[in-house]
Amino acid sequence: MHQQNWLITGVSTGLGRAFAQAALAAGHTVVGTVRSEGDLRAFEELGSGGSGGARAYGRILDVTDDDAVAGVIAEVERNVGALDVVIANAGYGLEGTFEETPLAEVRRQFEVNVFGAVATLRAALPPMRRRRCGHLMAVTSMGGLMAVPGMSAYCGSKFALEGILEALGKEVAQFGIHVTAIEPGSFRTDWAGRSMTRAERSVDDYDELFAPIRAARQKASGNQLGNPAKAGEAVVRIASLDEPPAHLVLGSDALRLVTAARTAVDEDIRAWAALSRTTDFAEGAQL
Repeated sequence: MHQQNWLITGVSTGLGRAFAQAALAAGHTVVGTVRSEGDLRAFEELGSGGSGGARAYGRILDVTDDDAVAGVIAEVERNVGALDVVIANAGYGLEGTFEETPLAEVRRQFEVNVFGAVATLRAALPPMRRRRCGHLMAVTSMGGLMAVPGMSAYCGSKFALEGILEALGKEVAQFGIHVTAIEPGSFRTDWAGRSMTRAERSVDDYDELFAPIRAARQKASGNQLGNPAKAGEAVVRIASLDEPPAHLVLGSDALRLVTAARTAVDEDIRAWAALSRTTDFAEGAQL
């Protein structure tokens, strides 16, 4: 496997850090974006013991600042090298029932999880297109292919990103560029702990459904099934393939829940197929 130049957003903790560590261990150069000088220094120290020519370069970046995103990627292309792999990983979880979640919080969730990822991939695409190669990835979630109560804004943002990635992949395949949606299940990171934003409870009618869900998620934080290091190894593996997947589900819990959700959709389609057909004009399309 040849040495690659990677850029990963949100590498201070969690899966972003795990992806970066795995890429560095494989001998790649990684530019990681963080939000503070302290996190930048900590990230760059990861490169000091890397194999071969591996290097870790930090950049401070707020992914909701479109101009800053474009500027960082252009600067990296000039000063570090042509990017082979870009992972839009930066994001966060917003927990709360649909009715209880303030609209401003929903908008903020989309600003980071959707538009931050879009800005990152959009800035990286033109030079990849000119080179006729590259691999664009974004971390969605198993919550981009299935939904659970109390996570409507989060799942909505991830469903949106899934649709963007699927369309993007079909647009850029002609240029030799691959697009992969990374869909993790529950991994042993701080995603469900300190990093989670939680809407305040205000409607008692949801107590019976939602209170146990919130309590269980908080209790499980730090004890999840998924191993971040193994997730990193999986992502490095697909980045070396000539034909990587458009979807990479990570974790046995994600496999189980996504499969069940997609089966339920298929069952609805089959059950209501006859009604679906009744909405056509009897004479067919007018060409």
